[in-house]
Amino acid sequence: MDVPIQKKTWTLRKLLLSGGIVVVLALLAASYFSTTGSSKLNVDPERITISEVTRGAFQEFIPIDGTVMPIKTIYLDATEGGTVKRVLVEDGATLTPGQPILELTNTDLQLEMVNRETAVFDLMNNLQNTRNLMQQNRIQQLNQFADIEFRLKEAKRIYELNKSLYEQKVISRQEFTESQNNYQYQVRKRQLTNQTLQQDSVAMRQQVNQMQESVGRMQSNLALMHKKMDDLTIKAPVAGRITSLNAEVGESIAPGQRIGQLDMLNGLKVRANIDEYYISRIFPGQKGEFMHDGKRYELSVKKIFTQVNKGLQVDLEFVGNAPQSIRRGQTLQVRLSLSDQTQAVRVAKGGFNQKTGGNWIFKVNEDGTKAYRTDIRLGRQNPDYFEVLEGLKPGDKVVTSSYEGYEDMGELVLKDKEE
Repeated sequence: MDVPIQKKTWTLRKLLLSGGIVVVLALLAASYFSTTGSSKLNVDPERITISEVTRGAFQEFIPIDGTVMPIKTIYLDATEGGTVKRVLVEDGATLTPGQPILELTNTDLQLEMVNRETAVFDLMNNLQNTRNLMQQNRIQQLNQFADIEFRLKEAKRIYELNKSLYEQKVISRQEFTESQNNYQYQVRKRQLTNQTLQQDSVAMRQQVNQMQESVGRMQSNLALMHKKMDDLTIKAPVAGRITSLNAEVGESIAPGQRIGQLDMLNGLKVRANIDEYYISRIFPGQKGEFMHDGKRYELSVKKIFTQVNKGLQVDLEFVGNAPQSIRRGQTLQVRLSLSDQTQAVRVAKGGFNQKTGGNWIFKVNEDGTKAYRTDIRLGRQNPDYFEVLEGLKPGDKVVTSSYEGYEDMGELVLKDKEE
């Protein structure tokens, strides 16, 4: 009797085909989960930094290094060149206004001074001689004029007498005409002499005025030479402390050469360089602060230099009194505010941002055993915190250290090595 043979449901061919499909599906699933960040990685918690998201005061600021400087510095330049004869003060000395600092000698300048003095004295002597000659000439002309006046009066007397006698027919017409002509001649001569005296007087005044103007110019030049001689002694223009004094006895100093600087003692300021990136956000009156001897001090931007060279240079002044213990040249770590202080959700800064661009972060679960990839959105930042706009709330714990090596992971399993 024949026994019916049942057909097998799973043949070897079907098994191989099904196994191949399962392998392909597994590969596709692995590829999908790896690209979507669902891969897991065991991480030792001691190798990462876990920070808590908080809500608190947030302010944008940048750290800058500032150098303490005097509120005002006056540079000391040699107005006149010469050889250093004497150095009268030491570097760092406190000076009063007009106090001599050093003396220079200049033989050429001294010789020029002597020549100009001689020229002025000669011109003044010539002026005096000219005045004497003019005075003598004036006296002589006045004597001549007095003679003419006398002759005119005499001619007039004779003319009037002869006129009366002529009318009485006592003298001849010839004698009368002669006396008349003489009188008219004397009148004309007096007029010409008087005109000459006036012209000579004007000419004399003009000549004297010109010579006086020449003497005045020469005296002004001489006064300028005296000032140049005085400039050979370099003096402190104001009260202050001299620094960077660079002059030795016998050294040749050129005109305009800097020999030092004078720091005024009525206050201090802080000069700092700021990265060009922030150039549009710096303005006068902007506040900054620094810590010194455990106390907080406030600064304010006083001056912004227009020229940008390897950064933006600014001067900051102290708001209130400056610390007594700081000194010129000291470096201060200043926090310069870029915004007002507000309340915000914040997360500590760390290396995570370099790999995530601020778009996501690993958020730790409540029991602290795992950290999941979570989308976030960050806003402003300062050297301490990022401002969190979306994705996190106060109290959340996140991994803020570098994500180097597991930036493609979707989950971190926080396990100690001993486990």
